[in-house]
Amino acid sequence: MNIGKSDLQVSGIALGANPFGWTADENTTYQILDAFTEAGGNMVDTADVYSAWANGNSGGESEAAMKRWLNTGNNRERLLVATKVGQKPDRKGLRPENIERAAKESAERLGVEQIDLYYAHEDDPDVPMNEFAEAFSELAEKGLIREIGMSNFAPARFEEWMKIAEQNGLHAPVAMQPHYNLVFRSDFEAERLSVAKKYSLAVFPYFALASGFLTGKYDRNTPISGERKSMVEPYVSEQAFDVVDALKQIAEKRAVTPGAVALAWLRAQDTVAAPLASARNTEQLRQTMVGATLELDPEELDRLSGLSQGL
Repeated sequence: MNIGKSDLQVSGIALGANPFGWTADENTTYQILDAFTEAGGNMVDTADVYSAWANGNSGGESEAAMKRWLNTGNNRERLLVATKVGQKPDRKGLRPENIERAAKESAERLGVEQIDLYYAHEDDPDVPMNEFAEAFSELAEKGLIREIGMSNFAPARFEEWMKIAEQNGLHAPVAMQPHYNLVFRSDFEAERLSVAKKYSLAVFPYFALASGFLTGKYDRNTPISGERKSMVEPYVSEQAFDVVDALKQIAEKRAVTPGAVALAWLRAQDTVAAPLASARNTEQLRQTMVGATLELDPEELDRLSGLSQGL
């Protein structure tokens, strides 16, 4: 599928790189990327802030962990690279000078001459939008990036950027990255979906598996516990567990995992180019990549859509 109106094409699932340089060391990262591309994947998604939250890290670790792989053989030609600016502790915000410096630093850490898709990681209300819209466009003119994306922007701000680009002859964003999955639908579908349709934006949903909730490992009769408790609990409801039960039933019939079914449902949704899913090891990746090619029947899609309506 083409990424918006660009000539870039993505297939199946985009690999989330937040574990790289954190829970996956460089050698594991190398193995995951090998397995991902061998399975037909062709896009990895990272950010300059990954993984500044980890003890001893400052951001940029994920990008740096991929450098050796990207510079081995013809690997760079096999993979589209997306990264982001705006949240790294020493590169916060969307001031034009910060955007350019951050892009150059990301390219250096990755060991690439050009970033394929460069996102504004979040909005910056302290900088006039026309200024950062122009800054991103200039990076495309200079060839440091190929295409522009937006993540975590309010729907009205998506619209504003697209209009500024059109009125001023700037390179326009071609992608949006929203929080969207089977048990968190309304936030995207209420307003962002119409914007994506209007401007032919490719959608790359993050938290595609609801922080693991949609993998089926949680039980409705057992309180959520563990390190992901704070991330999983917001998804929990009787309706959400009904969705998970359906995922398990479909997965059993198909001899796949519930997570693969959840990813297949997302892939079938209008405007979705590829869900984002990460893996800490090659076994996790193998299970995830089943969702890159799994095609659900209309009845299965309707069942999941009906059960999750309103979430």
